[in-house]
Formats: sequence, C-alpha cells, structure tokens
Amino acid sequence: MLQKIETEKIPIKLWLDELEEGALQQAKDLANLPIAFRHIAIMPDSHQGYGMPIGGILATKDAIIPNAVGVDIGCGMCSLRTNLKEIDTEDLKQIMGLIRDTVPVGFKHHNQAQDESWMPERKGNLPIVNQEYDNGRYQVGTLGGGNHFIEIQKGSDGYIWIMVHSGSRNIGYTVANHYHKQAVKETEERGEKDVPKDLSYFVRGTENFDNYINEMNYCIEFALQNRKLMMERVKNAFQKVLPDVEFSNFINKPHNFAAVEEHFGEKLIVHRKGATRAEKGEWGMIPGSQGTKSYLVRGKGNPLSFNSCSHGAGRVMSRAKARRTLSLKDEVARLKKQGVLHALRHKKDLDEAPSSYKDIEEVMSQQEDLIEIMVELQPLAVVKA
Repeated sequence: MLQKIETEKIPIKLWLDELEEGALQQAKDLANLPIAFRHIAIMPDSHQGYGMPIGGILATKDAIIPNAVGVDIGCGMCSLRTNLKEIDTEDLKQIMGLIRDTVPVGFKHHNQAQDESWMPERKGNLPIVNQEYDNGRYQVGTLGGGNHFIEIQKGSDGYIWIMVHSGSRNIGYTVANHYHKQAVKETEERGEKDVPKDLSYFVRGTENFDNYINEMNYCIEFALQNRKLMMERVKNAFQKVLPDVEFSNFINKPHNFAAVEEHFGEKLIVHRKGATRAEKGEWGMIPGSQGTKSYLVRGKGNPLSFNSCSHGAGRVMSRAKARRTLSLKDEVARLKKQGVLHALRHKKDLDEAPSSYKDIEEVMSQQEDLIEIMVELQPLAVVKA
C-alpha cells in the first residue's frame, strides 16, 4: 500500500501515487456508503468507471451493488500454455487468420447458434437470463470490442502462451442494466437520499437481492464458457497449422464480480470491479496493453487489499482523448519495432494503442506486496475488434 485517505467515513487504501479526480471522488463515495465495510481498496491500475472506479474493491455485509460489479459481468481472462518453444512469423500469421475466421469480434455474433453444451446450466430464478438465453447461444465464443483481446505470447519460461480477455457479452450487459434500474428504485423507496444513484443497492432478504446474485453468477459462468469456446477455436487454429502442438496449464480469472468471502473474521460480499482475486498461492493474470508485457502471477493473500490485485495496466487517458491526440503512425511504428502482429489499423483504433495505458512495469512495482511474478509474457500477435 502506498497511501491512505482518512477523511471519509472509512479509510481508502491506495496502491498508487496519484488517482485522477473523478476516480478519487468515486472512491470517496464508496467510503461514505452506509453499507461499506472496514475500508476501500484501490489498485494501481485504477481509473474512473461508472459509479465505482475501475480497480476498486468494496466489501459489504448484507448488500450488493450492481454497478460495483459493472456492466460486463464476469469479464476476465484465461491463459493456456503450449508445448512450443518457438513459432515462426508465417505460421503465426496463418494461425491469426484462422482465429479471425472463427472468432467474431466487435459487435459481430455467430451466424448459427452454438452447441447448447457451451451454455451454463440454469439454476434458480433467472428472468433476464431466460429472456436472453437463445440470443446467448449466438454470442458465446465471441470476443466483443473495447479492450478485449486474443494474444499469442512468448513466456520467460521458454514457452508460447495464449491469453484471452472477454466477458459476458450482451447477456451480462442486459442483466446489469436491468438490476441497476431496480436498485435505483429500491434505494429511493428506502429513502436513502445520500446514496449516489450509480451506487444504488439491494439489501439481503429482498427478491431482487437474490435474483441479482443468481443472474450475476450465471453471467460469470457464461463469461467463462465464452472464453473457453474462444480458446477452443484458438487451439484448433494452432492444430491446423502445427498438428503436434499440445496444451496445458489452463488458468481462468474473472475481474468483474461479487463473491461471498471471509475477511477480518467476517463473512462478506466482496465486490471487485476491474480487480483480480489474489489469495495466497492463487494464480492469476495481469495483462499490459498490446505491445507491452503481460504477467502470470501468484497471489500473496494481502488482507489490506481483501486478497486482490490489479486486473491490468489501466488507462492513462480516455478513449476519446486517445483517438484525438495520439499519432497512428507513431503507435504503429512502436509496435512494428517490437515485432508484434498488432491490431492498429485506423485512427479509431488508437483508444487501444499502448500509449493510452499506464506503464505496466510501474503498475507491477506498485503491488509487490500483493502478488509474486511467476512468468513474464512478451506479445507476439494480437486480435482485437
């Protein structure tokens, strides 16, 4: 931990030197919630989000905040190690072409419904999931846009790795929006006028509290299945080009979720929005931007962060500012110099340029008390929308 703010109802503990004003105000709003427990934790990749800063961790006892999970419920990453020690550029290009042919990106979905075995089992009352279920069969195994990616990497352990970052697609977005609106209504009905609208919540014992948890958990499972199906398509692409390739060491980590956990002797609902769980010995992933290193890490189980760490590098500028101020020529030249098969094609892609993100090495140095670096991953090729 690098600093602590003690001006609000509960402390805010920060793993960074400076937090942008909008995100700082959101952290203060969290710290002043009547349901917030003990302290707020802010990770080194933090920046402003909707209601709660990205890279924030909030614990409660008997309440859950849809916006403290976010609109992309269950968004996260998975990694897989190949048995390859090297891969030449022509093979890599063929593999990337096959991936683009089989994994829809951006707003695109599959033309046909995917096998129902890829859809998680439905348990409990799931009104929004049931409404969106059939559409979900066209969305599972699709990447989406924004900062989602498929990346081929060379590890410091000598092996070629695959990493996929994606979430619950429209099914999670629809669930999140529905329950946020319900939370606003219920918070107003309870007469809690000091609670910011974007941090409206459900209390234990209400129908929407139970329904949101059911639907959130389904979306977390859907997001995992989404990543697994994409990973299968990536594996198929590798096998078509390199038939003897083998795969192992699958790791999956969500970073937009709420879960019941025990901390400080209390059973709590820990909300992580753009933050990764890092219990002692637990493996996870912290990606940089395209063109910078990513990391496989193992948690140290630091109670001050509610056993959490960052989920990535974090933005240093807004998407609009990146498109407006960065040079496409300079960003492409940087990636070309590093030998990365990248996804920067047009000025509109600059919101995902390396310079729009924080320095990942600085972010890693700010959380040495949270995680141990196990493998450094250099990017070789990336697919983005």
